Amino acid sequence: MKTVPIISAEKAASLVKDGDIILGGGFGMTGNPVNIIHELAKTKTKDLTFIANNVGEPNMGGGRLLNNGQLKKMIGSFFTSNREAVLAAQEGRVEYELLPQGTLAEAIRAGGAGIGGFYTPTSAGTLIAEGRETKMLNGKEQVFIEGIRGNVAIIRAWKADTAGNLQYRMTEQNFNRAMATAADIVIAEVQEIVPNGEIDPNEIHTPGCFVDYLVERKLTEEDLGSSASVGSSKVIDEKRMNMAKRAFAELEKGDVVNLGIGIPTLVADLIKPEDGIILHTENGMLGVGPEPKDGGGAMYYPVNAGKVPVTALPGSSYFDSADSFAMIRGGHIDVAIMGGLEVDAQGNLANWSVPGKPLLGVGGAMDLASGAKKLIITLRHTDRDGGSKVVENCTLPITDFSCVDMLITELAVFKFIDGQLTLIEILPGSTLEEVREKTEAKFVEQLSK
Repeated sequence: MKTVPIISAEKAASLVKDGDIILGGGFGMTGNPVNIIHELAKTKTKDLTFIANNVGEPNMGGGRLLNNGQLKKMIGSFFTSNREAVLAAQEGRVEYELLPQGTLAEAIRAGGAGIGGFYTPTSAGTLIAEGRETKMLNGKEQVFIEGIRGNVAIIRAWKADTAGNLQYRMTEQNFNRAMATAADIVIAEVQEIVPNGEIDPNEIHTPGCFVDYLVERKLTEEDLGSSASVGSSKVIDEKRMNMAKRAFAELEKGDVVNLGIGIPTLVADLIKPEDGIILHTENGMLGVGPEPKDGGGAMYYPVNAGKVPVTALPGSSYFDSADSFAMIRGGHIDVAIMGGLEVDAQGNLANWSVPGKPLLGVGGAMDLASGAKKLIITLRHTDRDGGSKVVENCTLPITDFSCVDMLITELAVFKFIDGQLTLIEILPGSTLEEVREKTEAKFVEQLSK
């Protein structure tokens, strides 16, 4: 059995050269090889292309490389969680490329598997797909995405043996597993290195043949950024809760459900064990439970796609981001409940970008909108200026086309019946006259008497 060199974080950082393409593991700061990245930030290495789900958090992980001016380009799914990265992109100080989260994960997996590229329906017809080759497959427009490989992958695992076999913990697999296969040099930062034979072969997630170097560095709560504790920022008021309750009423026992950020997170608080609803999160967990009652963070608990620590229900499972989005695109998610910025009369959804605003990230929204069997959108009926968000035609960048099945606002519930926006219910505190007045889109009324 081979023995993988064990090196210092400083030595690992020295293996990165000017102009390299870096694959950086992690989802937020969970499963993030923060110690090696911070050592890289102490060097003069420059002109790097940094590929990761997001560029760390402000001055943490990839965020520190950004602030040092070491990044030439960043490629990722969700930069919005690091305002410094958004500002650098919008001011033109760093090049950037946005990919939907599932597309990014699959592109890395393809690169690691020696596959030149693949077609996906995700992002077809949107701004994200501009300039890319498309083809009609199975009656759907699909976008060609090239596989992604890097010069160096810097990943994080929980345990390694001296042969380089890796074991991950909880939701720390995320992008790490795919990235371990997709670079010329793979460096794994781990919590613990044990002798060969101490990890059961059944419990190895990344075989040692992929790993070139090991770095043993203990994780601390300071390394976890915003996921170090629960710190919930949920906004709860009567109207938001009414929307969440109405969305919850659409769920059936046995449904596999994905909840977006914002109002949809309130639905999780309504689910009881006897409901038999299985929550899915894009960063690699099925069977998401409530937030920890002890306030503990990602040192002890998994995190959801909002980077909030959660608990694991009996029967839950962990996997990586590529497998998570295979579930989504493969039609294994029964219901997705997401927030929105606009929904129009054709069932088109806009929920990821507002020109001129500090938003720069599509996350998993495009994958979920096109892949979930049923899509429920919750949004405020009007914007701060009183303008309708239920519009005849979306004016904001589109997430996906003709994808919305149900729309729930604080005023009313709409369904798309035979392709027609149809009002089916008035919510408490509203009137039919108010709904008519505040809805720009034309709609049919089918209210039960």
